[in-house]
Amino acid sequence: MVEEARDPRGEQSSSHWEGVYAAKGREDVSWYEESPEVSTRLVLSDGVPGSVVDVGAGASTLPDALLDAGVEHVTLLDLSMSALALTSVRLDERANRVTTIVADVLTHAFDEQYDVWHDRAVFHFLVEPQQRAAYVGQVSRALAPGGLLVVGTFAADGPESCSGLPVSRYDTDALVAELGPGFTLVHTERAEHHTPWDSVQPFTWVVLQRE
Repeated sequence: MVEEARDPRGEQSSSHWEGVYAAKGREDVSWYEESPEVSTRLVLSDGVPGSVVDVGAGASTLPDALLDAGVEHVTLLDLSMSALALTSVRLDERANRVTTIVADVLTHAFDEQYDVWHDRAVFHFLVEPQQRAAYVGQVSRALAPGGLLVVGTFAADGPESCSGLPVSRYDTDALVAELGPGFTLVHTERAEHHTPWDSVQPFTWVVLQRE
């Protein structure tokens, strides 16, 4: 029997991720950005979508920006309940426009389709082919025809690991090849993320449209 592919970040116990946010809060983790400018711009690049799912959402302020832009419904999926709880508290009364899901992106049973799938720095943790295949299968089920797939990973010259885990690094061609057929490349760019301690992490971003 073939073992089900799992998000490798989930191999560390949930208490590990709860501890990260309890000890550091949302502003002292390497992936923190004060304003998710690239993500917001790319998610909104084809106009204001009706629905967006952000996988590996953490405690990002992306949902705040999307709600401000007029997105009707935002779904946040992450392994950490604490991270999602921080977002719910921050959004206050607007939290009722956001669905939070504590789950593994590779195994969660999505019960709806979204106009945009956004992923900043989850896909590059999927170093095994079966994990990447499971991810693409999830996108195919959860992204509506004509919808946008927005993915950011470490660039080819980016870090070789993150949070103690190995990563795969990508240029545009490699990332598009991994995400498979059935998509048309709409946009790509390179961006540099500055961590809270001002180290630089280069990212490759792609926007693909589902056919």
